[in-house]
Amino acid sequence: MGDALFEIDPDIRVARTLPARVYSDPEIFRLQRERLFARTWHYAGHDDLVKVAGQVHPFTLLPGALDEPLLLTRDQKDQLHCMSNVCTHRGTLVVEGPGHEQQLRCRYHGRRFALDGRFHSMPEFERTVNFPSPSDDLPAVSLGGWTRFLMVSLAPAMPFDELVSPMRARLDGLPFSQLAFDAAGARDYFVNANWALYIDNYLEGFHIPYVHSSLATTLDYGEYAVELQRFSVMQLGIAKPGEPAFALPRGHPDHERAVAAYYFWLFPTTMFNVYPWGVSVNLVTPLAVDRTRVSFLPFVWDASKRDAGAGAGLDRVEREDEVIVESVQLGVRSRLYERGRYSPAREGGVHHFHRLLAEFMRG
Repeated sequence: MGDALFEIDPDIRVARTLPARVYSDPEIFRLQRERLFARTWHYAGHDDLVKVAGQVHPFTLLPGALDEPLLLTRDQKDQLHCMSNVCTHRGTLVVEGPGHEQQLRCRYHGRRFALDGRFHSMPEFERTVNFPSPSDDLPAVSLGGWTRFLMVSLAPAMPFDELVSPMRARLDGLPFSQLAFDAAGARDYFVNANWALYIDNYLEGFHIPYVHSSLATTLDYGEYAVELQRFSVMQLGIAKPGEPAFALPRGHPDHERAVAAYYFWLFPTTMFNVYPWGVSVNLVTPLAVDRTRVSFLPFVWDASKRDAGAGAGLDRVEREDEVIVESVQLGVRSRLYERGRYSPAREGGVHHFHRLLAEFMRG
């Protein structure tokens, strides 16, 4: 894979966008699994999934891209853990559904583990030499928590705190402890496009007046702001007069702005969209080079504000994004399109994402 393919000029005024084949080449998608997805942080769930001691929650990390079977647990000391969900004997899945356990027991040959992943016992292994050893424990996986939300990484290239500190600085003080997951309102959307095209679209408000007529009536396009951090982008949606906005205290950096929405993207696939009614967690799961699942997970702290402003009508906004992103996927396959240019005024977030992607893909 030639490094020239992943060269994005740091000066947005002269830079050219990612080459079109990045969005359609199966070999590039294959390389992204190890170089990108295995080395970054991904959403694992919310803390209610493992709320009490003994609770266990198995899940698959990035099905389609990493397909890694993992397990969240809360042990008897009330400590949270994430670990491999693959038995260290012959590779069976250890826990096959959520529940409450005193110990973890593999149903294939009876190997047992403590809730922190340490090997506990195994029948018929009395004559096995140098057993047990640390390799018989379930491998631990890096786990980070921001307010009520848990994220994991197989081999993180950056500390979790560096990833989430911009959100902490901007959003601490909001009533995250009151959030309730609205399972009935959760939605999965399947988009016939490369995952990175969906991120490109998310990271700019440039298209709002052209694609999202409903959103354009509530947000002040001229005041739309973008702030870049090392591994994240924050977009600030400013409410038009009379539209719902946060009541932020004195001393808050946005106290004098009518903030309708904070749109936080964490490299590479997680978004936290924070509205006066609560948080919509958006997860982008790359299923194939040209197929992506987008999950909308709503967490509510004030249901009375849910039907107005930038955080209303999210299903319509998503479907509008879906149509335009699928159109781009058809276009980037063209033999006559190679790469484009950026608007310095409106596409700083996209340029930042492309530079991060290029950095990781160069290895």
